[in-house]
Amino acid sequence: MQRLKNRGRQVAVASVLAVVTALGATAWQSNTTAQDRDPGASQQRSSQRSSQRDRQSASNGAKRQAHSLSEAFRHAAEVAVPTVVSIRTTTKPREFRGGDRRGNRRSQRVNPFEGTPFEDFFNDDDLFFGPNVPDGRRFTPRQQGMGSGVVVDPSGIVLTNNHVVQGADEVIVQLADGREFKASDIKTDPETDLAVLRIKAPESLPAARLGDSSQLQVGDWVIAIGTPFNLSSTVSAGIISNAGRELLSNQRTRFLQTDAAINPGNSGGPLVNLDGEVVGINTAIASSSGSFQGIGFAIPSSVARWVMSQLIETGSVQRGYLGVNIQETNTALAEQLGVGRRAGVLVAEVLPGTPAAEAGFEAGDVITEYAGKRVSTPRDLQELVERTEINSRERVTVVRDGRERQLQVMVKPLPSRGPRAAGLADEEPQERPADDEGYADNDLGLEVAELTDETAQQLGFEGREGVLVSGVESDSPADLVGLSEGMLILKVGRQTVTSVDEFTKAIRKESLDQGVLLHVRTQAGNRFVVLERE
Repeated sequence: MQRLKNRGRQVAVASVLAVVTALGATAWQSNTTAQDRDPGASQQRSSQRSSQRDRQSASNGAKRQAHSLSEAFRHAAEVAVPTVVSIRTTTKPREFRGGDRRGNRRSQRVNPFEGTPFEDFFNDDDLFFGPNVPDGRRFTPRQQGMGSGVVVDPSGIVLTNNHVVQGADEVIVQLADGREFKASDIKTDPETDLAVLRIKAPESLPAARLGDSSQLQVGDWVIAIGTPFNLSSTVSAGIISNAGRELLSNQRTRFLQTDAAINPGNSGGPLVNLDGEVVGINTAIASSSGSFQGIGFAIPSSVARWVMSQLIETGSVQRGYLGVNIQETNTALAEQLGVGRRAGVLVAEVLPGTPAAEAGFEAGDVITEYAGKRVSTPRDLQELVERTEINSRERVTVVRDGRERQLQVMVKPLPSRGPRAAGLADEEPQERPADDEGYADNDLGLEVAELTDETAQQLGFEGREGVLVSGVESDSPADLVGLSEGMLILKVGRQTVTSVDEFTKAIRKESLDQGVLLHVRTQAGNRFVVLERE
């Protein structure tokens, strides 16, 4: 009886398995039939699975890259942060001559940012005037400042900005480990807004390595380290957004531009590459609010290295000079002078008694090479000349009257108050001189008059020869190139003019369609301009 029951169970189980197998076979046959009918569906599912694997792989790759970048930032910070210092300055009250805001004379306080990119943001109206004392004297209040710096030598040499320590009576340097030292020696170079401090620590200090800023390219990652808003050891990251930015408020340095956050208190701190090397000294920001708005500037390490070495060795910076006023060659000037656009730097004036005068430079020369290096902008030439060894002889290639010439110049030290190779500054229009017999050209929109002894004395043109600009029509060719009353025209084309008659004869040989080249004297120096038809 029991065997019959077991036999029944076996039969039942077998029947169930047979049904399941049949259903599975039917389903497989149905699926196979469907795939046969639509082979694209299978391919689509396969493609979707492959796409999912690709996305996952890409996601994993992106994460690995992000982690790798984070590790690079961490490494750079670990290397550089121990070398970064905070700098506190104190300036004692100083007596000044002046009055208060109620109509009396203002304070004679020096702009603390003079000579730096911050100069234009300093507002005399925001000065605080200290209280009167019984004898009527007045004093500026006690002032405290904050900045950053970086140790560049284990013996205790710190590099920072000039404007961080300028005019301070006491400078305290706080290391990354919290120890504080009073700066025992301070050397500055206002021209580049750099300063070197020395502190006396009992042992060697962690020191940063100076990198090569000339190797930086737009898009390279950098980090800025400093003490913004009194928050020490703050690190921000960004990229180099321009590797040679020129700012009018600083005529001696081409800055590194970055979007790494730089705020008040960062000044003097390092801009560091991913190897932890200092490639710049944070100096300024472009801001309408006084705080970071996406653009900051740093002095390149190549400039800092050169300035620092001289400050350490001699306490000052000695720069070479030629004794020429120079300007950039725009398209119109390049065509007139027979050179390519940005193919060189135009000599607008050769100052007497200078190395350039002794070497035979002439106004109108286009300098294309200096010491074997090509130059295309005034700043290129300025930087090369300034860093030339004093009393060395250098070969200079110039284009004169369409032909190349080689000149030899002995570079001399730049006088403390002397001529400088620089671009031309904007000048205020001079008062119109007394009416004299002159000449007017309606096509040029220009009137000229004789230069009398009286007018020459009034305008500072003693010993000069030329014809005086006595009138300029608004929106005329003369106006569009910046000519104004009170300027002196020295040449028309290559022809020197010393009278209205000579000017008239020379100008009648010229054509606005081909451009009229004029050599003019302004309050800022000489320059060339080209008058063209609109």
